[in-house]
Amino acid sequence: MMWSNFFMQEEDRRRTAVGRRRAQEQQNLGLTPEREGKIKLGLLVAIVGATLAVLAVGTEFWVELNTYKTNGSAVCEAAHLGLWKVCIKRLWQADVPAGRETCGPAELPGEANCTYFKFFTTGENARIFQRTTKKEVNLAAAVIAVLGLTAMALGYLCVIMVLSKGAESLLRLGAVCFGLSGLLLFVSLEVFRHSVGALLQGVNPETPPAPRLAYEYSWSLGCGVGAGLILLLGGVCFLLLTLPSWPWRSLCPKWGGPTA
Repeated sequence: MMWSNFFMQEEDRRRTAVGRRRAQEQQNLGLTPEREGKIKLGLLVAIVGATLAVLAVGTEFWVELNTYKTNGSAVCEAAHLGLWKVCIKRLWQADVPAGRETCGPAELPGEANCTYFKFFTTGENARIFQRTTKKEVNLAAAVIAVLGLTAMALGYLCVIMVLSKGAESLLRLGAVCFGLSGLLLFVSLEVFRHSVGALLQGVNPETPPAPRLAYEYSWSLGCGVGAGLILLLGGVCFLLLTLPSWPWRSLCPKWGGPTA
């Protein structure tokens, strides 16, 4: 009886030690609540940037092309385009603000004709107001934007793995992906700006003569700028979380705790 009690006590001690060891290992592998909260806050910032990025890339209000109003005509034409599609609208001049010399804005109600760019399928250039697009530049802007969205998706996957599996080594990779996504969006915006300049200069010599145009960037491009800035900010936040805490304690001892 005495030996049986002894072996039972030893078995209980062994199980308790194994349980404590496993709990300690899980605690070391897991995230502290404070660190998890910081990562979730950075993820929330990145979600805002992702929403703006998808809204910008998926809509066709990057730039508006407006013809000048003419006397004796009840209608005028305006166009708005993005990375994938162009819409040409016929607007009533009575709806155009009185102090405006050009037709627009494109959000006014009117008869719209929207078509997708054919240089993604057949390789043909598009003609807008007797002007021809430069498909190489437009294709480059679209491809760079898609690469930016891909990098953003990889960043989300890395952060989700950090939160669900505790793989903190992926946090630095996620930070790089978010920063790269923001940079690619800015590059896409700049390439698109050059495509607009190439379109305005690509006047077709055929008759009738090309009308005078005025252009203005619209809200989709503004969403792209905001998305690039927020994604860069999210990348910087995640990168700061990967740095060791001792530099911040030496710089801010009041926040980091007492220093030796």
